[in-house]
Amino acid sequence: MKKMILTGVTALALLTGGVIGSGSIGSSVEAAQATLKFKDVPSTHWAAAAINSAVEQGFLQGYADGTFKPGSPVTKAEMASILGRLTDQPNAAIQETNNFTDVPEWAKSGVSAAIAKGFISPANYNGKLDAKASLTRGEMATWLAQGLSVVDSDYKQALSDVTNTVIPAKEYFTGKLASNQKNAVAVALGTGLMSVASDKNFGTDRTTTRAEVAVLIARYASVAKTKPADFQGLNELRAVGLTGTNLSIIAPRYQVFPESRYPESYDYSRVTGDFTKIRNKELVTVTNYATAKIKNWIVINPYVKESERSIYYPAFVDEKDILLRGAYYSFTEYDLNIKNSMNRLQAGSLFNSPTINPLTSPNSKAFGEYAVPHINDLLGSKGIFNVKNPVYWGEGLLHFDKTLGPEVHLTLKDGTTYYVVPN
Repeated sequence: MKKMILTGVTALALLTGGVIGSGSIGSSVEAAQATLKFKDVPSTHWAAAAINSAVEQGFLQGYADGTFKPGSPVTKAEMASILGRLTDQPNAAIQETNNFTDVPEWAKSGVSAAIAKGFISPANYNGKLDAKASLTRGEMATWLAQGLSVVDSDYKQALSDVTNTVIPAKEYFTGKLASNQKNAVAVALGTGLMSVASDKNFGTDRTTTRAEVAVLIARYASVAKTKPADFQGLNELRAVGLTGTNLSIIAPRYQVFPESRYPESYDYSRVTGDFTKIRNKELVTVTNYATAKIKNWIVINPYVKESERSIYYPAFVDEKDILLRGAYYSFTEYDLNIKNSMNRLQAGSLFNSPTINPLTSPNSKAFGEYAVPHINDLLGSKGIFNVKNPVYWGEGLLHFDKTLGPEVHLTLKDGTTYYVVPN
């Protein structure tokens, strides 16, 4: 059997199209190109439309045997060459030098262009791009997020804002999301550029396929034309990163308890609606079984249509879940330090609040699929915690009905009080 030997130039042509055009994404194409079909890309394929569009525009091309090979991986050199040809992408303000020593001759100009446009930063590498290796989804997220930061400085700010956020991907909750990719993954998810797979993992170590590239080209063009503030998901991720909660995004009706309702003798200067003032600090508890801190607080409105849902909905709530009397879900990440021993009921007695409730974790299917830390994983056979420093997510309800105690009232030992109510 004869082996097919492809030169670097031939390989690039198969990936990006035999003729390299100068038009940006969305430029017009000949009518004869409008009905492209491949034997291995049926009309029902999840990326069929994007594949045809990318081929029409010359970013990708099929193979001589009539296939597209949508599941085949893309190398770093190939992807860099595609990104370098996005003419709508501005050049970065600070130009870095292409000092990679392992880029094949055919890809050097493409890699240099991708660097100039801010997608790739040689400073993050040690002189070698590993250009012939398959591009992983984690590195793809990094490249695209860096490109967005060149398009709009607020995307650059968003990359910083999400440093301490909660990311709705399984790797985040299992501690397997690399710190150097976390921020880019957050931005990719928050803008809808990329998503988690059916196993709820983002898949940072998985290779990027030709089909995914076709979709990402179109998505990147759309996101780059959109202001970061227009993405609710990104707004939530930024809010949680900066403050520890998405309350202001999902439940803006909740405001700091008004000064007019306090006695004149009370020192109102200690009252705040800023969650950062109490995040990760020791709180006053009703009972004395443990010291308690709150790492993060996620609020979810279950009544809005899917396009308006919290970005955290898929990780915490099942479709069938329905609440009564207009309540929202309240999910709190606790960091407890048990003094002697403590059981589940005693944990539930730490706060006298329907909203901040360490008694139980969600029993939703979604919660388990995302591997969010559950109280049951920390309890022994008698319901007693088997670790001294349990960190897990609890479930409560955020009420708007005044008869059900809608206030959220948390106090630090120095007297600082976080106190919010629906207005």
